[in-house]
Amino acid sequence: MNTTLSRAELARYVDHTLLKTDATPEQVTALLAEARELGTYSICVSPNMLPVSGEAGDVLIATVCGFPSGKHTAATKAAEAAEAVSNGAHEIDMVIDVGLLKAGNAQGVQDEIAAVRAAAPAPTVLKVIIETAALNDDEIVAACRASEAAGADFVKTSTGFHPNGGATVHAIELMNQTVGGRLGIKASGGIRDHATAIAMIEAGATRLGLSGTAAVLDGAESTDSY
Repeated sequence: MNTTLSRAELARYVDHTLLKTDATPEQVTALLAEARELGTYSICVSPNMLPVSGEAGDVLIATVCGFPSGKHTAATKAAEAAEAVSNGAHEIDMVIDVGLLKAGNAQGVQDEIAAVRAAAPAPTVLKVIIETAALNDDEIVAACRASEAAGADFVKTSTGFHPNGGATVHAIELMNQTVGGRLGIKASGGIRDHATAIAMIEAGATRLGLSGTAAVLDGAESTDSY
């Protein structure tokens, strides 16, 4: 497959992300302004940055819960998601307890996702971060199936904070084989150039989490110039 997307088309895949622990409200306001300029789908920020200051236009607001470790109780994750929605979040990216999955307790993972889904019902979009770099193939499939059974809208590769790394084409392909066409698939973590972004889309990603969005989109612009 040889996917060609214009700069504007690629931008609509992007959750323009700032989740650094030292991020300031001023940086988040600047992120939103940059997202409007770049034409991204959304911004993704920490929950204590909500509500976001600045004019959003058609840029949606996403946030995280249980982030980045996932080692929070289901009730805590649910409360965090509910508070985020009340503060203006349109989308929630929740982190599963990877340890539950590694222990073979996919039902426990499904239950915690369902708790967040109940606390942040549609039309809020729920994305489930399964931390694919920490999982084997069978565990990735199990996490995707638990996400679908619990009513999630997306499965997402990574927090971007795990030492094992971020998104890979193989993980996206496997996620796509498992839930593609029914759930969205978000690739995040380590996507820093245009070629990698396109490879993720070709593998099945329907959303991209990027912090260096401008550089990735600049690659699309240079491709357009040929």
